[in-house]
Amino acid sequence: MPKFDFQPPKTSWDVGLGFRNGARGTHSSRTIMLDELSLLATSCHLRGDVRKAILEENVLGKSTASGRTLTLQRLKELYSFDPSSPIFRVFAGLYRRDASALPQLALLMAMARDPLLRASARPIVGLAAGSELTRDALRNAIAAVVGSRMNEVVLDKVVRNTASSWTKTGHLVGRTIKRRARIRPNPTAFAFAVWLAQKAGFSGADLFENAWITALDIEPAAARSFAERAHAAGLITFRAIGNGFELDATSLERLN
Repeated sequence: MPKFDFQPPKTSWDVGLGFRNGARGTHSSRTIMLDELSLLATSCHLRGDVRKAILEENVLGKSTASGRTLTLQRLKELYSFDPSSPIFRVFAGLYRRDASALPQLALLMAMARDPLLRASARPIVGLAAGSELTRDALRNAIAAVVGSRMNEVVLDKVVRNTASSWTKTGHLVGRTIKRRARIRPNPTAFAFAVWLAQKAGFSGADLFENAWITALDIEPAAARSFAERAHAAGLITFRAIGNGFELDATSLERLN
């Protein structure tokens, strides 16, 4: 498997951009909430009054006020919905460009904002296609991040929720026994992955070999082709220079 790091060594998360870190995360109680996000995206395109849509208009069809309030809280944990947050502006702008990219955009966004989902990535993405996911591999990866700060009951729930999330994104198939499946990378999501990689601190060749890119099932050798496609679509700036290249994804911050 290619290198699988979400940030270079000895770097810290820039919370001002919208990243979140720590030993807590939404997956202790929920999954990636892709169904709810899809409904919300359809109703208000991620840029409307999300609070009004969920609490007053009840576009998610929750039966109680408390259920609506909690759902809003969890969705904001995962996807921000804060127009002042750079990561949300890029996420929402790319969705408006390509609504079909939403599942992969959501995965990248949720990994940036939920340390528990991020911790679950390596044992799943590293599996060969068709291989069975073992509970112990997933549990150990998450436990390595949370340590003793999470009891066994909650840890088991995180294991179930993260496995469910990776099933929703297409990386896993099956109900009781889950096996690895390869997804078809979306070029728009690739642009978001590059932006996240740059903001996490990667540069040069490492922009094509990191966990953000690998989570989309893109090998480093294929990443240049995706970069060329994203450049042609006006999403990023990419220029090959001999065996090297120049790449800049900051233009995504100006998407409308």
